[in-house]
Amino acid sequence: PQSPFSLAILNVGAPAAGMNAAVRSAVRIGICQGHTVYVVSDGFEGLSKGQIREVGWHDVAGWLGRGGSMLGTKRTLPKTCMEKIVENVRKFNIQALLVIGGFEAYEGVLQLVEARGQYEELCIIMCVIPATISNNVPGTDFSLGSDTAVNAAMESCDRIKQSASGTKRRVFIVETMGGYCGYLSTVTGIAVGADAAYVYEDPFTIHDLKANVEHLTDKMKTDIQRGLVLRNEKCHEHYTTEFLYNLYSSEGKGIFDCRINVLGHLQQGGAPTPFDRNYGTKLGVKAVLWMSEKLQVAYRKGRVFANSGDSACVIGLRKKVVAFSPVTELKKVTDFEHRLPQEQWWLTLRLMLKMLANYQISLTEYISGKMEHVTRRTL
Repeated sequence: PQSPFSLAILNVGAPAAGMNAAVRSAVRIGICQGHTVYVVSDGFEGLSKGQIREVGWHDVAGWLGRGGSMLGTKRTLPKTCMEKIVENVRKFNIQALLVIGGFEAYEGVLQLVEARGQYEELCIIMCVIPATISNNVPGTDFSLGSDTAVNAAMESCDRIKQSASGTKRRVFIVETMGGYCGYLSTVTGIAVGADAAYVYEDPFTIHDLKANVEHLTDKMKTDIQRGLVLRNEKCHEHYTTEFLYNLYSSEGKGIFDCRINVLGHLQQGGAPTPFDRNYGTKLGVKAVLWMSEKLQVAYRKGRVFANSGDSACVIGLRKKVVAFSPVTELKKVTDFEHRLPQEQWWLTLRLMLKMLANYQISLTEYISGKMEHVTRRTL
């Protein structure tokens, strides 16, 4: 079936595993629906420079299991090249834009929506598939690529623990990525049984650091003579990884020694995990079906005109339901300075991490999830 619509797909931000799976399924569903499908290289910058090409079914063959971003991705935001973007949207007659990427993908689409008043070419359907290892995009509980990143960080930490076990009386400080978002360090910390995970969202003081050092000193008197502490890269302006190393080395002198390990870009992972492949594939399909539906509604007299809030959404998994949230609504619950959603579901997991590391924590604060009755709709 031929449709009168054309759709463009791009990657924005840093590479994340599962991006290619989402591009592949989006391209193919778009073709199934009869749309003209374009892919854009190098994000919004590529869109402004006209790095746009039409793709067919076989152009995305073999992309499912590939890590990183085959299209190429950039952090450039649209406001730096708005005129040129609008020019290419007009030139290629793009009526729908699927942006797969991290916080910049969301922020970029918001900028495009806010520029609709100036440029009616931007009154088109837009959708963001959150794909970032940091899991810091509002509108979803899980971003594409964060599962692969936690797997990569976990494997590294397992090896580091093994090294510490063999050496005896050694504490490793492992620095993880994620910007200001502590998801990676927290979830990895739980997976490897870390002694502590320092994150920006759970503020800590020198007293907390002192308690942690004392805790490790006590631990060295038992038969488990190793320690593992995770630190999110931007958890504290002054208590840097270097600072923690110096503190632990000085306080642990004669009791334990200390090493630093910065995981860095290893966390972007290699091949995507089955979860990220399947999740990316599913989001690609759902996003394009949603866009097709919206295109039908916005189609008048041979052209697409969409300027309502719900014509530009973030698709995400909330609890167990795939939901679409308008970017203009999400703006109200976003901390743009730190590139974070204002509320994050995983913070309740931190008490469990501390509890399992044997800190004396009262369980009264631990919020256990309520059992919800499962209906057909939630599945």
